[in-house]
Amino acid sequence: MKKLYIPLVFFAFLCLTSCVDIEEHYDFKPDGSCTVAYGFDMSRALSVLNNLVSDSVKSTPQFSLVKDTSMNYYSTLADSVIAKMSTEEITMAKNSALHVDMDLTKNKMKVDLNYVAKTPADLAYYLHHVSAFSMKMPQVEFLDPKEKVVQKPLAPGPDDLKGDLLLDGQDYYTYEITDHKFSRTINKSKFNKFLKSAGSRLVMAKAMLIDMPYKMVMKFARPVKKIDNSKAVLSADRMQVTLITSMDEVIKNPALMNLQVDF
Repeated sequence: MKKLYIPLVFFAFLCLTSCVDIEEHYDFKPDGSCTVAYGFDMSRALSVLNNLVSDSVKSTPQFSLVKDTSMNYYSTLADSVIAKMSTEEITMAKNSALHVDMDLTKNKMKVDLNYVAKTPADLAYYLHHVSAFSMKMPQVEFLDPKEKVVQKPLAPGPDDLKGDLLLDGQDYYTYEITDHKFSRTINKSKFNKFLKSAGSRLVMAKAMLIDMPYKMVMKFARPVKKIDNSKAVLSADRMQVTLITSMDEVIKNPALMNLQVDF
């Protein structure tokens, strides 16, 4: 069985797991449910790192492997992992989907994590726990969608790579979500702790001229009444809110990530 990763991917994830294009999408339905999706695009980081890879590595079968696969999150977890999960975590896993789109020859490496929250309380619980939940993210290591996923972490562990780094930042937010309000507040103390732990990766990314853009798109089933964030843009029909910034901006002013939407 061939693995989806090679030394290039190890290096990219290990050094630049905080240096990806991140997009959050929320789609609020009339019945109170919401589909939330986290998109992590490491393609631009790979395009830089590809210049450092030898031709011998590029000629390997692993490097030319192409994958575009989706799977239910729960189905990828080992029984030993499930046995340690709470009832709430199991529900989160069953309502989550993982998608991997990879083609190293074209500098493509994208991972998407999707979740369907049935109620505002369900969404709040998910957002407060997704960082710890992502530590159980599996390694996508198979030859075709029909083949059983190998039960290993998405990335190699401390000596290799921790899968939870992708959602590391979610731990520094506090959420308040109701039928008519979405509120997110950044905890500066936790944010500074995150910056300290990710410091070397952020410095390396900056040295390699890799920026870290962030985009949040929220679609609502009813017109938005009020937005509390100067950078957030409301669509003409008042049904969509878009927030675009970058890690550099947030480091200078963490409050940019604070957002309250009344709808």
